Amino acid sequence: MLALEVQIRDPKVTSDQLRGQGIVPAVMYGHKEPAQSIAINAGVLEGVWRDAGETTVITLKGLKDDKETLIRDVQVHPVTGKILHMDFYVLEKGKKIEIAVPLHFVGEAPAEKAGHVLAKALHEIEIEVAPAHLPHSLDVDISSLSEVGDHITAAQIKLPESAALVTDSEEIVVSVTEQEEEAVEATPATEAPAVEGAAAPAAETSVQE
Repeated sequence: MLALEVQIRDPKVTSDQLRGQGIVPAVMYGHKEPAQSIAINAGVLEGVWRDAGETTVITLKGLKDDKETLIRDVQVHPVTGKILHMDFYVLEKGKKIEIAVPLHFVGEAPAEKAGHVLAKALHEIEIEVAPAHLPHSLDVDISSLSEVGDHITAAQIKLPESAALVTDSEEIVVSVTEQEEEAVEATPATEAPAVEGAAAPAAETSVQE
């Protein structure tokens, strides 16, 4: 589990002033947690965000009580990519959460080697899970896909302990389809420009035996 040292934000200091000091303004809130403005070291936060994404529990320290949270929203600069603001959702102890978890496709599908196409319909699924068992991603083994029509549904994805599937169990995650043949368009022959005074070409003669 990752941790971040945070501090209560001084309301007299503007967001731009904080960023100029290498600090990211942020907010934390939850179902039973009132919104609280906080401030976090930008360099440390960048590193934690890269490791955590939005599916890893992060403990916020430096407050009256430690808070287990998930990153809920991130605002980044459109040019530099630096974090401008971040929202943290405070988890309730003993409560499961519903969350969309990214899918990670692993293995090699024999169907691809045979020239077929893998159509990936889903790149994440929703599950209900205890925060302690929340996975960073879920593996989808595609090594069983060998023929056109083969597919994997959401129900076939292995979930962690305490987790239950929220996405429709029959929803197709990935399937094998036929390779579409590219239509080859015939390029029309370009006619040579007519030259004034030139003799007309002889007509093509078909000889039948």
